[in-house]
Amino acid sequence: MEPSRGGPGRRRRRARRRPVLSAALVALVIGGVTAGGTVYVKARAHDGGRAVSSPARADEEEASVEPVTRPAVDRTALLGAAMKAVEVPPGAAVSAAVLDVDSGQSAVYGEGAFDTASIVKVDILAALLLQAQDEGRPLTAAEKAYAGKMIGSSDNASATALWDTVGGAEGLDAANARFGLTATSAGANGLWGLTRTTAKDQLTLLQQVFGTGSKLTSGSRAYLRELMESVDPGQRWGVSAAAGGGVTALKNGWLPRSTTGLWVVNSIGRVETADEASYLVAVLSRGATAQAAGIALVESAARAAVGAFAGPA
Repeated sequence: MEPSRGGPGRRRRRARRRPVLSAALVALVIGGVTAGGTVYVKARAHDGGRAVSSPARADEEEASVEPVTRPAVDRTALLGAAMKAVEVPPGAAVSAAVLDVDSGQSAVYGEGAFDTASIVKVDILAALLLQAQDEGRPLTAAEKAYAGKMIGSSDNASATALWDTVGGAEGLDAANARFGLTATSAGANGLWGLTRTTAKDQLTLLQQVFGTGSKLTSGSRAYLRELMESVDPGQRWGVSAAAGGGVTALKNGWLPRSTTGLWVVNSIGRVETADEASYLVAVLSRGATAQAAGIALVESAARAAVGAFAGPA
């Protein structure tokens, strides 16, 4: 007896007539992109000219997965190109370092060491906090008073007091060795403003203040960040030029060299741009003929440096 139309027997014969899938009829579809820039291309089977819509079995799931690697964006090259557009006065020099907080990408432009001027005050306070942690104690009321004035208004007498507390050059160098600052040397003969450093080392210091893989406790980091977010309004120039209305935590340094009459002007900190991207930025300069010219140079460099990270990741 012939089975009725659409009955079980007809379905069995239809299944037997189903053509065998051919490897030549495999269509490639993009499967995804990894964070490192690798595109994975998956193979999906097709039945004739029609995509198979039934759930794939384990033996039909994928024919192949092939990685196609895209070259990563060279942030160092982008930073170098951006910095070439910065107008540097004759005889002056500038160096910049940037870290994208979200992606972890970083780049450095410029070589050589620069005098710190007052940006070393962040380093002094970080060293003090580290020593207090080692001793298992909070900062004293006097130390907090000095720290607030040293960071908030860049008070030099307060910096000298805390410089002496941490053990001067020897104490600062010892703390920096633990922080990972490999190219920073404390100023001799009590001249903390003539500590020598690089933009790369200042980026490392900022990571100790704003990052999680730090020698400083979360409480110490929060305290230092709070002070850097509360500097006097007249000292909120510098890397803040690269921010777009977001929170800026910074410390600036400025110093006319008595030997040349030329200015050292520096700025370090964390900036948040209008699109809520966050960056750690360090800009060091020397050789400007006036403080205003040095500030203009630092701000131009900060904008260019952060701009180099605002493109495709």
